[in-house]
Amino acid sequence: MVTLTTLFTWGLTVASTVSAFSSYPNEFIRVNYTMEGNWNQSTLPAQETVVAAAEWWARQGPWSVTSKTILPPTNNTHDYLSWRPYFWPDCSNVGNTTELPQEVVWTSCNYVRRDGLFNPDVRMVNDTGAFQAMSDAVFYNTMAWRITKDSKYSANAANFISTWFINPDTYMTPHLDYAQTLRGPTDGTPKGSHTGVLDLKGMAKVASGILVLRAGGAAEWTSDLDTKMNQWCTQYIQWLTTSPLALEEKAALNNHGSFYFTQLAAIQVIVGDYGGARKTLEEYFGGIYLNQIVASGEQPLEADRTRPYHYRAYNAAAITTNSRIAEYIGYDTWNITTSEGATVQTAVDFAMQQPAGQEDPTELYPPVAAVAAHYGDPTGKYAAWLAQKDPQYPSNAWFFYNQPLSDSGIKVTGGNEQGSTTEDQNGDDSGSKNNAATSVASRGDGWLLSTFMVLVGSLVMAF
Repeated sequence: MVTLTTLFTWGLTVASTVSAFSSYPNEFIRVNYTMEGNWNQSTLPAQETVVAAAEWWARQGPWSVTSKTILPPTNNTHDYLSWRPYFWPDCSNVGNTTELPQEVVWTSCNYVRRDGLFNPDVRMVNDTGAFQAMSDAVFYNTMAWRITKDSKYSANAANFISTWFINPDTYMTPHLDYAQTLRGPTDGTPKGSHTGVLDLKGMAKVASGILVLRAGGAAEWTSDLDTKMNQWCTQYIQWLTTSPLALEEKAALNNHGSFYFTQLAAIQVIVGDYGGARKTLEEYFGGIYLNQIVASGEQPLEADRTRPYHYRAYNAAAITTNSRIAEYIGYDTWNITTSEGATVQTAVDFAMQQPAGQEDPTELYPPVAAVAAHYGDPTGKYAAWLAQKDPQYPSNAWFFYNQPLSDSGIKVTGGNEQGSTTEDQNGDDSGSKNNAATSVASRGDGWLLSTFMVLVGSLVMAF
């Protein structure tokens, strides 16, 4: 777990540092649920957390690939760049007798893989963190707009999307040719790796935001922005479906492959190609998914990694996101079984029984909530597990958009991930409804910052 002290002493800006961590899970929210506005009162603390997160992220943005100071081989700041995170320099091939400058290390030393061991200097090029921050900002600000009806949040989301994808001065070119580039000596121009496609897994969050802005008729999401975003996505779909790098990632059997299909389907939904999105998801659920979960619920390809608890939760998040996207286009995948008769519910049930050890246990909470919300929780086992792991779980943002889910009768206090001052009068998820607009509006900016800092503490690196 990275502490706040570490975050502030890495020598990076707060914005780029915090956004360097992937906030679990990658989500695709149910648009109809988000639009209805008549949410259960038990979600009020979670609504407050959503708005606090939106406020915090809005102060950090906007983000752009053009902000980096280290350039890709094209010398074009618009081209996305990242370095492979689990590779470390081995300079035994150089024969130096004195310390090498960083730039010489990057180009002369061989880089070797240390699975699960993150090389922090990859954050010197932070397009990865910037994109993740942008996707989270869009995700939370569009939900905050629906919760509060305050157009400043829809304006934030539209601005963040425009800055990253559309503005001529700051846009990202629609390809990942230099994502997760492997440093070291090369015979030609350095190129990215297929694993770099994972860097844009947060497109599902961006898609969620755009769909909510459209459905709600947000004035800030203009027809011009919508048209230009569709144009960008159409070009990126072409790259995702033809580039050798992208197709190699598509062929990955583990979470990398799962998130490839997530990303492609989400972008196809943005451009209105629901038929293409269904074909994409049919290929996933009829392909690599079939061998990802065994009868016991174990995910062997994730369990084989150095951080099995993390990777089980990670792939479960991809599967639930894929099912949510499928649900949006009228394709029910929740009960499609693997070749050994398992579903994502089986996988989550198994993962719940495994010890987290030194890994972050909170990564599994959102997939557990998603499974409970879809399959139901008649015995209360999911709510009980969450309550045992986190006695303040109804104040987490994911509790808002993973409903129905019992709050276990918990009266949370504090208005953040650790609780809310707003009492829930209906612990069984029934009864009167409310929203968090008034409660959040009455709190100071310092509270909003301290609130979301709790969220930062639960973020985890994911590649």
